Amino acid sequence: MRKQLMAAVVFPLALGQAGMTLAQSSTPAFQNSASEAQRKANSSQATSELFYMIQQLQGEVRRLQGETEEQRHLIKRLQDQGRDRYIDLDQRILDLSEKVSAQPQAAESGGGEAGAQDKGAAQIREYRQPEAEERKAYQAIQDLIHGQKKYDEAISRIYEFIDKYPEGDLTVNAYYWLGEVYLVKPQLEQARQAFSIVATRYADHRKAPDAVYKLGVTLDRLDKKTEARQQMEQVVNDYPKSEAARLAKKFLDSGQG
Repeated sequence: MRKQLMAAVVFPLALGQAGMTLAQSSTPAFQNSASEAQRKANSSQATSELFYMIQQLQGEVRRLQGETEEQRHLIKRLQDQGRDRYIDLDQRILDLSEKVSAQPQAAESGGGEAGAQDKGAAQIREYRQPEAEERKAYQAIQDLIHGQKKYDEAISRIYEFIDKYPEGDLTVNAYYWLGEVYLVKPQLEQARQAFSIVATRYADHRKAPDAVYKLGVTLDRLDKKTEARQQMEQVVNDYPKSEAARLAKKFLDSGQG
């Protein structure tokens, strides 16, 4: 009886110890398996997040490429419009220059009292004085030319100024500076046209002596030596007290042209 009681006590204790031993021996393997599963889960999540970020970046790149393409088309369209406007306005200036050049011949053929009246009208012409907005626009053009040296933009602004404020005092100045900018670029034929407008159509304006002199300079650079000398002589004869006349005399005395 005593032996059976001892067996009943010892056997459960042995089973408990064996269970504890088995549990202890199996815990590290379970833990390792759980850690591996967690790492795989974390890795899978990181991969998903990276893929999502890549998709977002690809979408952003496509959007930026689309905007860049739109801007490229816009710039090209503006360039084409600007070129067409330059061609149109240059042609208008050329036509105006040719018409003005033909006026003296018409006056000579008319002769008599009509010619005298035309001359008198030219002598007493009064130019429209600019208002504040017009002065501001003109000063902005001057800054583009002298301060920023942005000649192409200045040309565009001058054309806009001439269209918006025709036949004013500063309009004549604008034609003159159009010639100066073209002379600097150099686009000599366009410079010749601009200076010719001031020299012929606005011969009584304060910028006329400078325009005639610069027309002579432009013709000299175009290798039209005889015409260049004629312009210089005209400055000396028509505007003898001007600074342009002094420069023209210097040109003539140097043997140029």
